[in-house]
Amino acid sequence: MKLYERLAEELEIDGGQVRAALRLLDEGNTIPFIARYRKEQTGELDEDALRKLEERAAYLRALEERKREVLRLIAEQGKLTPELEQRIRRAEVLQEVEDLYLPYRPKRRTRATLAREKGLEPLAELIAGGRVREGDPLEMAAAYVDTERGVETPEEALRGALDIIAEEISEDAEVRRIVRELTWREGFLTARANDPTARSVYETYYNYCEPLAQVAPHRVLAVNRGEREEYLKVGVEVDEEEALRRMQAVRPVGDHLFSPHLHTALRDAYRRLIAPSIEREVRKELTERAQERAIAVFQGNLRSLLMQRPLLGSVVLGIDPAYRTGCKYAVVDPTGKVLETGVIYPTKPRVDLEGSARTLRAAIRAHSVRVIAIGNGTGSRETELFVADLLRDYAGEVAYLVVDEAGASVYSASPLAAEELPDLDVSLRGAVSIARRVIDPLAELVKIDPRSVGVGQYQHDVDQRKLSRALAAVVESCVNYVGVDVNTASVALLSYVAGINAAVARNIVERREKVGPFRSRRELLEVPRLGQATFTQCSGFLRVRGGDEPLDDTPIHPESYAVAYSLLERVGLSAREVARGDVRRLRSSLLPLLGRDRSSEFEALARELGVGQPTLRDIVEALLRPGRDPREDLPAPLFRTDVLEMEDLRPGMVLTGTVRNVTDFGAFVDIGVKRDGLVHRSEMGEGRIGHPWNVVSVGDVVSVRVLAVDPERGRISLSMRELS
Repeated sequence: MKLYERLAEELEIDGGQVRAALRLLDEGNTIPFIARYRKEQTGELDEDALRKLEERAAYLRALEERKREVLRLIAEQGKLTPELEQRIRRAEVLQEVEDLYLPYRPKRRTRATLAREKGLEPLAELIAGGRVREGDPLEMAAAYVDTERGVETPEEALRGALDIIAEEISEDAEVRRIVRELTWREGFLTARANDPTARSVYETYYNYCEPLAQVAPHRVLAVNRGEREEYLKVGVEVDEEEALRRMQAVRPVGDHLFSPHLHTALRDAYRRLIAPSIEREVRKELTERAQERAIAVFQGNLRSLLMQRPLLGSVVLGIDPAYRTGCKYAVVDPTGKVLETGVIYPTKPRVDLEGSARTLRAAIRAHSVRVIAIGNGTGSRETELFVADLLRDYAGEVAYLVVDEAGASVYSASPLAAEELPDLDVSLRGAVSIARRVIDPLAELVKIDPRSVGVGQYQHDVDQRKLSRALAAVVESCVNYVGVDVNTASVALLSYVAGINAAVARNIVERREKVGPFRSRRELLEVPRLGQATFTQCSGFLRVRGGDEPLDDTPIHPESYAVAYSLLERVGLSAREVARGDVRRLRSSLLPLLGRDRSSEFEALARELGVGQPTLRDIVEALLRPGRDPREDLPAPLFRTDVLEMEDLRPGMVLTGTVRNVTDFGAFVDIGVKRDGLVHRSEMGEGRIGHPWNVVSVGDVVSVRVLAVDPERGRISLSMRELS
């Protein structure tokens, strides 16, 4: 079966779509570009489908490459039979290939290899042959005693022969397959406390046993961490007698003189060689699945965080709370430009409430501040109390919100921050970052390693390279979905645009600083190292506001400008009307084209213009909303003017909060007290909800009811049931 045929079957995608997508990927096109501008070729495969296809294609290609390598290695040993070759070529997964290669793999010195070196292989063959019916096993083994080769007694000879048989059994691909299947179907993941009296966060797992088929991913990562920290002893348990029974179906013991010895070899093969190996395999696969799940949770949360609605047109005062060193503040304008910075001391040990209030009032008055953003780090609660008291004088004209400051300190000390804010002390850059996160979360958060934004689940327990790649794909997807203003974007933001690397991004900014703002997309071709191929990939995602070409402020690709102008000419509109945002004329002329009752007319128009219907539909929608930021349709962040204490909470209270993190088991919601409350998945709605993602996302504003409060442990239980 050809690669594209197999992928089409596995992913349930038309073969033509798969073949076209593979060709585009192999030609070096980026996934955002293919998903947006090559819809006709791929049958409108979206980014998720393309990424799955790319990942699966890479695995299958690696599988075929490994098969070729294994066939070559076995052939070089002169041991490749037609039957073995067929089995290797038919293998569906890499593990099956490795099982078949196992008997031929170069080995370290094992008990079996030592026994072979002592000349005991003929005895092993005699025992395994099952043809001897009478005699004394020890007398027969005595013939293989050889003191010069280290075989001192008949018992030693017999043990060595059984070691050889045990290893051969353990390397039988069919034996390994049935034991592996039994383990997955009927095995248990177990955990026991190394010290049952030790207090730890892992006490739930001190006497833990759960079927492998039912273990939740987050529990796998939890016991793994408990094992690393030496609180737990973790293992996989299987019914040994059942495993041996099934192994005998492949390697029958029979009824002969050496049957008891073969039973011994079979049990030894299972206990010493197969079970530990399969346990390692199973735990590795469990961990990989759990890591994939954790990465998927992180990806979903990161996407929601990046796609939060920007606070356009507002002057924001950001505060980075602290104790001894004071709270740093920064005022930034709607473009993110720093207007003022300073330090106030409303927290201990100084608790200068009067002086701090005087400083902030002056800043609010001087810059017409309407929003205060408070980081949620050390000293956040005291700072929030201070700000809430201060804002009582403003009668609701100024509000505040608490911002997740994860990664702000990483950014503050980075070379990028030093380049962007060279005149500011490191300690003040964090306040700037906090303020900018409110103005444009996406533009600011791309400056930080995605792993540092604090919306993951066991993020430090997963493969960091896989996590980085997965999160980078999310950032790339979000950046290209929103689009980037080429005349204001930072190097960090430009680096995520399809086709643009860090060097080209830096060249774009340098050209902008030397020559002035770009007047058109075509001017990008003047940027060093940005050739036609890169231009094709990136130009549709870059915006030029108020430039020479009105279509440059839309997601319409330059290769489709001729089609767009032909369309406008047919409905009696000009590009300048598009640029002016003449919404009424645009809507009355273009919107009817998208109506269901005009599908045949739309199809005819696409043929007339020489373009596919998906591309024409995108062009129409882009013309209808030039300069649109898709995040504008999302809910605004939750602003506050007062503050609650945990002691104020009572079961039954209904509050409004912001979702800060979503996990497999529920969502953490900021309700305005020091700790986020947990809405367990069972409290998210009536009936079965599937994953919490089906109900909430990071950044959502939700209504919750307080179920229970545990001040001693800092835990708040919340419910969303009967509130939707």
